[in-house]
Amino acid sequence: MDLSWLQVIFLALLQGVTELFPISSLGHTVILPGLFGWGNLYQNHACGGESCFLPIIVALHLGTAIALIIYYWRNWLQVGRSVISIAQHRGIRKGTDDWVSWLIIVGTIPAVVIGAALQNPLEKLFASPLVAATFLVVNGSVLFLGEALRRRSEANFNALSPKEREAHFRTLSSLSWKEALIVGSAQALALIPGFSRSGTTMAAGLGVRMTYLDAARFSFLLGTPVIFGAAVLKLPKLLHQPTSVLLMIVVGVVISGVAAYLSTMFLEKYFEKGRVDPFAYYCWAAGLLAIGILLFVQHAAA
Repeated sequence: MDLSWLQVIFLALLQGVTELFPISSLGHTVILPGLFGWGNLYQNHACGGESCFLPIIVALHLGTAIALIIYYWRNWLQVGRSVISIAQHRGIRKGTDDWVSWLIIVGTIPAVVIGAALQNPLEKLFASPLVAATFLVVNGSVLFLGEALRRRSEANFNALSPKEREAHFRTLSSLSWKEALIVGSAQALALIPGFSRSGTTMAAGLGVRMTYLDAARFSFLLGTPVIFGAAVLKLPKLLHQPTSVLLMIVVGVVISGVAAYLSTMFLEKYFEKGRVDPFAYYCWAAGLLAIGILLFVQHAAA
């Protein structure tokens, strides 16, 4: 496969950073190669008769998933314990660690089901930078809506009594399983290049009055099994590649993981007080700029 070290390192850094920031990693990894003229990534069909671009991008997600597992290892250890506890006692009390684990499990179901059902039509979108740029603009609107809902909630907060204020903003453990399912369903939008996994789930979390930090953490936890599972499923399509290409991909996975770990550390601190609307403005600007450039290039080539 015609793949360079520069391309792999760039895509790995891009994936590791943008997967956690609510600005769509898939959108950027589809748009930027198109802007750079890296047509070789889209056109090479050495992976079982299809382009190797998507398997490589998904493989780089493995680094992100491993970084999230390491960063939130206590949470995942608790999930394992909770599964055993639930199996033994056949009951879960709301507000407990077991309940949070149950919410994570429930919240991952929509993306898994929708991704499996719509895999083929969705994969066709990965060859269209223009489609990804358009949905990046839409992603900015979703983030802005989530921030608007949050601001309205804060405005109502000032009119509440101290006791009402205590219950106004929700912790993760206070969610119902139906609300977790709704937030998890928002994650399924990230199957479309241009929509951000963390962005859509955070917007949904803010919509049910979660704090910024809890909404971000829940989105990272929900995304981990989906990202990991998708990467493992795509890896076999790369195994017949030359050793040199496999080495580049392994290095890319490591780079992606390190970038994702550092991004998670930053965002955990940022969302203690930060807001999502700056990311909305970025998505609007980047998406519209990409659309303009891509349309100009298409017109010039016609």
